[in-house]
Amino acid sequence: MTETMLQMTGIVKRFPGVVALAGVDLDVRPGEVHCLLGQNGAGKSTLIKVLAGAHRPDEGRILWEGSQVGFGSPVAAVRHGIATIYQELDLVDGLSVADNIFLAHEYASAGFVRGRETREVTVALLERLGHPDISPGTEVGRLSAAGKQIVSMARALSHDARLIVMDEPSAVLAHDEVENLFRVIRGLTAAGTAIVYISHRLEEIREIGDRVTVLKDGRTVAAGLDARTTPTTEIVKLMTGRTIEYAFPPRQSEPADGDPLLEVSGLTRAGEFVDVSFAVRPGEIVGLAGLVGSGRSEILETVYGARKAGAGTVSMGGRRVRPGSVPAAVRAGMGLAPEERKAQALFMLASIAENVVASTLPRFARAGFVDRRAALEAAAAQTAALELRPKDPRRPVRTLSGGNQQKVVVGRWLLKGCKVLLLDEPTRGVDIGARSELYALIRDLADSGVGVVVVSSEVPEVLGLADRVLVVADGRIVHEAPAAELDEHQVLDLVMEGSAVITKEDVV
Repeated sequence: MTETMLQMTGIVKRFPGVVALAGVDLDVRPGEVHCLLGQNGAGKSTLIKVLAGAHRPDEGRILWEGSQVGFGSPVAAVRHGIATIYQELDLVDGLSVADNIFLAHEYASAGFVRGRETREVTVALLERLGHPDISPGTEVGRLSAAGKQIVSMARALSHDARLIVMDEPSAVLAHDEVENLFRVIRGLTAAGTAIVYISHRLEEIREIGDRVTVLKDGRTVAAGLDARTTPTTEIVKLMTGRTIEYAFPPRQSEPADGDPLLEVSGLTRAGEFVDVSFAVRPGEIVGLAGLVGSGRSEILETVYGARKAGAGTVSMGGRRVRPGSVPAAVRAGMGLAPEERKAQALFMLASIAENVVASTLPRFARAGFVDRRAALEAAAAQTAALELRPKDPRRPVRTLSGGNQQKVVVGRWLLKGCKVLLLDEPTRGVDIGARSELYALIRDLADSGVGVVVVSSEVPEVLGLADRVLVVADGRIVHEAPAAELDEHQVLDLVMEGSAVITKEDVV
């Protein structure tokens, strides 16, 4: 189909002191996957909030099926057939799967919810998405991040949407779940539903996209590019204004042969992982590769003391760290940048400075009061060293892009002087330009003698960053090797073979 379903022309959106959109054009056709690309801060999120009715544009016009419209609220957008799945999922953890899917548009009669009908439709939606294993009655807060993503997709489908906006839908999905997502998308587009797909993973754009629109600094810099034939170098240059040649900067020095900074021995947590052992030397980057749900994040959180192990030990500098105690881990010299940085690592309403000094407040205490000037100066020096943008440490951290928020988390632990830094999905939701900067930062940390452990769903990222890779499958380390001796296909084969072997053993 070639007719236009949605046309946004000259969209301008201003906030106090900021022009978020300075003239954006976007057109979407029925039955296509239209990919929206741009660095963090380019205007993608603001544009989709305008489309979703969460923001009203200051200038420009929106045509929906040839008629000019103005979505005054998200409800109005949904009524027109536009559903949005945000990167930060807007689910209610305390409600069930079914209640979340039909929140605000329940099957009801005479003021009473028709529970049986709701459950039946929920089951049908989840089966359509390839996840009949998710029960309609399960509390959403008990689901994994990937499970929550599926529920959010089911909610969009429950509105019979004709255009679905997906903001980083694959960020928390494993490889096989991404393939399932693409299967669902192809089924939707075959029926005429249009998809606006936002992702920083250019390889996904090649596989699922039809056309591409690129935003930079709040403007459309390219529209209607062929997703499969446009060279990656051209897309990157349009997004960043420069050519990025070295995604993974070379190591300036090899890891030292000294005693390990971190030693994990026989770590076990029932139902999550078994008999995990590894060590990290000064200046070494160790990568944990595996599928979502393999136990990688749980291992990291247990090492850090956020979860208590049932067996095994964690030692720093030859001394055991008290299990299940985050303060003990921090005192020993550990820091963690968790997967969900906004929910688990940052105070979103606080300033950059307040976030950076959060773990070192006693250093700035004078007679029980915080020396705000000294704290601000220390935070400013730290953020300047990390090339944080914008540079003002008094700015609310919620206004930063994903890459700069991640720098704030890392800056906190650098100011603390941590010896081992644990990074869980460090580039999730981060654009290609900021990824390159984060990779350089991680390498610089290792070159300075900090031990680093990296968990990532992207195997090329683990192989490109790490000196040594541990392959995790079903809660066990099934293989260990120098990164230089592995490639992506080998790692994926090891993951699948390891899972198969373990499943067979468990049955026996």
